[in-house]
Amino acid sequence: MAGTFGGALEARGVKADEGRLVANVEGEIETDEGVLVIRRIRTRYRLQADETHVDAIRRAFEAHPPKCPVYRTLSGCIEITTELDIVPIA
Repeated sequence: MAGTFGGALEARGVKADEGRLVANVEGEIETDEGVLVIRRIRTRYRLQADETHVDAIRRAFEAHPPKCPVYRTLSGCIEITTELDIVPIA
């Protein structure tokens, strides 16, 4: 998902390379009839960006999940949530 989001940012003129975009992903696992099953995946993005790009960033963030092969494959089976923290470039 991070690759798809990064590509959506770059397409809008927002740099996502050189460590500007970082994704932290957590999965929640439960037991179902003695078998470990992933139930939820949470992705939290941290993006260092110029504040002038906030609107483009938000559009890319909202648009990227349905364009992502991983999201499209898993979203019907596993709850997937995303969050975004935008950190202004100093």
